[in-house]
Amino acid sequence: MVERDWAVVGGGMLGATLALRLAAAGHRVTLFEGAPSLGGLASAWRLGDVVWDRHYHVTLLSDRHTRGLLRELGLEDEMRWTQTRSGLYGAGRLVSVSNTLDYARLDLLGWSDKARLAGTILWASRWRDGASLEERPVEDWLRRLSGSRVLERFWAPLLRSKLGDRYPEASAAFLWATIQRLYAARRSGLKVEMFGYVPGGYARVLERLQQRLEEMGVEVRLDTPVKEVRQVEGGATVVSNDGEPALFDRAVLTLTPRRCVAMLPDLEPGIRDQMAAVDYQGIVCAAVLLDRPLADYYLTYLVDEDLPFTAIVEMSALVDRDQLGGHGLVYLPCYAPVSDPIFRRSDDELRRSFLDGLARVHPEFEPSRVRAFRVSRVAEVFPFPVLGYTRKLPTGTLGPDVHWVSSAQIQNGTLNVDETVALAERAAAALIGSDGRESRVPA
Repeated sequence: MVERDWAVVGGGMLGATLALRLAAAGHRVTLFEGAPSLGGLASAWRLGDVVWDRHYHVTLLSDRHTRGLLRELGLEDEMRWTQTRSGLYGAGRLVSVSNTLDYARLDLLGWSDKARLAGTILWASRWRDGASLEERPVEDWLRRLSGSRVLERFWAPLLRSKLGDRYPEASAAFLWATIQRLYAARRSGLKVEMFGYVPGGYARVLERLQQRLEEMGVEVRLDTPVKEVRQVEGGATVVSNDGEPALFDRAVLTLTPRRCVAMLPDLEPGIRDQMAAVDYQGIVCAAVLLDRPLADYYLTYLVDEDLPFTAIVEMSALVDRDQLGGHGLVYLPCYAPVSDPIFRRSDDELRRSFLDGLARVHPEFEPSRVRAFRVSRVAEVFPFPVLGYTRKLPTGTLGPDVHWVSSAQIQNGTLNVDETVALAERAAAALIGSDGRESRVPA
């Protein structure tokens, strides 16, 4: 293997892991990140007097890629594992759906409907060919397996919470992948959930990851947005905010398709059109620091449709209170395309609306309990899983020496840290094994 100079554009978990693997293979690597710190969607921030993840993240027992990276960073032995519970709010009532007995008591559905719901989840957990579901509309698939009542009362509200009113356009592979991941996280018996986290959250993980990158000789350039990447004779040039083009043997962009298109002026029109056509869902997510924990549900599914957010995630039901200064920490996400009016609402408007919605689900909640409230807006979080999604993606090779590895290439999966790390591992193997000349990443 010939030692190469690689530029990796984007310092999220994807780009940072890819840079780590390229450096481990003996290459010289420069990692460009426009933000002041690594992490992207996994980055941390300060909320009141607490530093924790900007968005909600959790590690499952089955997340072997994440756990492998944490082991490599010397953090896996420090992980804390917790048995979590889940809630469901529908028809104005909050009930537990933490185990099989809870589902049996769920009065949202009749007994025959519950049996079909259980059968759907069991069938999906055992099915292994996700690619075969990419051409199946999720509504048709669920109606056949679960029946119309279960679809309308249970599945449709949950799909709408993640995909909006466009959910009928989605393939069955999207929901299948979600069931696969959550079912794999449960033990035998009553299928109790066990989730884990690293003390200090992703702030600590990313600090250790940056330290490891620098120990391996990677030049980590923070606060350095990239403006342009061009294929040139014998390599690729990267122009960052300092305006000076830097020449590399190879360049890899780890950004969303539309951000890549904006950086690649020489991209072939056909590939440009394919990449620009990949639609993403965005997120407006409020992080709420409370004087004390709210409830004991890590995740509350919302079936009622008139709430301003699409789920309630209470991190303090998972994380020890000593990690949060004794506070409660709740995330209130709303998934929507960037064109949705929610992206243009002010923080004050969102605060009033979201806290009113929280009080509906938890009548005992009082706004006076709020110690800090911050809103994160991200225009592109995960690609919308349209029918035939994989066959519509362009190859990862954008030029002889310019390559693309993106969350858009998580095929038949869901966007989470484990899928992201797995993608980086596959991409690194493809790039290194082929000397960078072909980077189609295996699904």
